[in-house]
Amino acid sequence: MKQFSTVLNIVLIAAVAVLYFFHFSDSKKIKSSPILAAATSKDSCPLGHVIAYVELDSLNNNVGYIKTRKKELETEQDAIAKEYENAYHELEAEKNNFLKKGNAITQNEAEEFQSKLMQKQQQVEATKQSKGQTLAAKGARVMEDMQRKLKDFLTDYNKDRKYSYIFAVGTGLDYMLFKDSAQNITSEIVKGLNEKMNKKGN
Repeated sequence: MKQFSTVLNIVLIAAVAVLYFFHFSDSKKIKSSPILAAATSKDSCPLGHVIAYVELDSLNNNVGYIKTRKKELETEQDAIAKEYENAYHELEAEKNNFLKKGNAITQNEAEEFQSKLMQKQQQVEATKQSKGQTLAAKGARVMEDMQRKLKDFLTDYNKDRKYSYIFAVGTGLDYMLFKDSAQNITSEIVKGLNEKMNKKGN
């Protein structure tokens, strides 16, 4: 299940990866505002691009919708792991009870028991794999839903701001060597996403 947990985290990170590169047409007129003064100055941004960034970790930890979906997936993952563990405990108990017969066990009985035990183990593994694949597929659907909601929100959010690029920074993803905190729009994104996704029908 550790391996699946890694996959789950990748899925959730990918869900907000759209923030990495959100490009709008350069031909559109860029409106200036106090918060964008540094980014739109000729010296700091000669091409006229307006750049902002969002802290990915903060987004994951503070957007209610993302936290809820992540919790749901983790709960299902824990349930699968518990079911898998319980099944193996039952098989272990069954084996121990059989061995209590000691010398009374015939070779045929031992071979028959071993064959049935292996079949049950294979069934447990198959069930685990099947449920894991189902959960992974659900995680992918959650990711697609998150991406759609984020794209819709950022499209509306950016109508007045006209950012050329919105980057995401966070654990394992921070490749920006310098960040001007004036361009940190994380709190706006978190607030806006929570308001939008808390409305009925989102």
